[in-house]
Amino acid sequence: MNFLFFACTVTWLLIAAYVVVLGKRQKQLQAEIKQLEEWNSEQ
Repeated sequence: MNFLFFACTVTWLLIAAYVVVLGKRQKQLQAEIKQLEEWNSEQ
């Protein structure tokens, strides 16, 4: 039963880490889109 608990814990930790990575990527993409919109409005 300990193995099952360990496997479940590791799985949830990996999912949480993946969500954090996706959040960082989204934040970077939003900043890049904002910058591109600003450059486009200047022209």
